[in-house]
Amino acid sequence: MVKTMEWQHNALEILDQTKLPVEISFIKCGTYSRVGEAIKKLEVRGAPAIGAAAGFAMVLGWQQLMAENRCNLPAYEEIKNELIAARPTAVNLAWAANKLYAEAERLTRQSKTQSEIACALEKLAQQIYTDDIECNKKMGRYGAELLPPHTRILTHCNAGALATCGWGTALGVIREAFAQGKIDMVYADETRPLLQGARLTVWELMEDKIPVTVITDNMAAWAMQQKGINAVVTGADRIALNGDTANKIGTFGVALAAKYHGIPFYIAAPVSTFDFSIPDGSGIPIEERSAQEVKTLQGVVTAPPEALAYNPAFDVAPAALISGIITEYGVIKPPYRENIKKLQLKIKEEIFNE
Repeated sequence: MVKTMEWQHNALEILDQTKLPVEISFIKCGTYSRVGEAIKKLEVRGAPAIGAAAGFAMVLGWQQLMAENRCNLPAYEEIKNELIAARPTAVNLAWAANKLYAEAERLTRQSKTQSEIACALEKLAQQIYTDDIECNKKMGRYGAELLPPHTRILTHCNAGALATCGWGTALGVIREAFAQGKIDMVYADETRPLLQGARLTVWELMEDKIPVTVITDNMAAWAMQQKGINAVVTGADRIALNGDTANKIGTFGVALAAKYHGIPFYIAAPVSTFDFSIPDGSGIPIEERSAQEVKTLQGVVTAPPEALAYNPAFDVAPAALISGIITEYGVIKPPYRENIKKLQLKIKEEIFNE
C-alpha cells in the first residue's frame, strides 16, 4: 500500500494524487505554504489525510517562524488561519491546525523554549498521523460487522488509504469485510469532475486484489436495481450535530437512490470529522471550485469555453437517509442528535481524564 505522506522532520513528502493511476510521484514540501498549496490543488486529498497534512504544515510553520526570528502566537495564528482557508468544508483540516495551535499556546504559557515547543508540535503531528491509521482499522472492524455475506457494495469518491494516513475509512470497512470473505463485488462511482473514484478507489482496490467495477455517477441508481447492490458506504468531510453529512458531490444522490431501493447507506468517518458546533447541515460551508474542472476532463475540453458552470465540491446527505455512522467508537444509529451528543460527552470525558 503506497503511503499518502511521509514526514522527514523538516519536510513533508506527499504522494501526488493528481497523477494517479498513470504515475506514482511524490512532492517534497519544505514549507507550510507548499503543503497548503498541495491541499488546495488536491495533490493531497481526503478529510483525514488533509488533517494530518495540516498538522505537519503547522510544524513547518513554527520551524519557519523560528528561522525568521519572529516566533510568536499572533504570527502562528496567521499560519493556522491561512491553512484552514485552503479547503473550508473538510473539518479535519481545521481540527488538526487548531490542535497544533492550542498546543503551542499551552506550552508558551508554561514558558517553554521555542525549540521545546517545536519538538512537542512535531510529536503531536506524528501522533495525529499514527492515530488515524489505528482509528481506520477500528472503523473497519465495526463496519464489517454490519455487512452480510455476499455483499455487493457501492462507494463514492475515494475514502481509502489515499484519503487517510493508511487503510481508509469507507475502504477500510471494505478491506476488513473482504478479509472476512464477505465481499462479492465493489461498485465504484467514477466521481466527476475529477474522477477520484475511477482513478483512486479502483486503483487501490485492484492493488489489493479486491473485486471492483467502475461505473459512471449516473449509473448508480440503475446499478442498485440491476446488480444486486445490498449496501453503500462512503466517507465524510464534515458531520453536523444532527447527523447531516457533507461528502464529495454526488453523495446526496447516491443516498436518495439507496433509500428508494431499501439499501442501507453508511457513513464511515473518525470523530475528528464531527463538527459539534453546527446544529445541522445547513451550516456546513460548501467549497466551490473552478468552472474549468467541469468544462474539461483531464485537459480535454468537454463544454463550450464560454459556458456557465456550477462546481460545488461537496453536497450534504440529510441524516434521515443515513442508516448508521461508523466511527472508531462504534456505529452511531438514530436518533442522531441524541447519540452524537453522547459521543461528544464521551470524548470530553476522555480529554479531561488524560
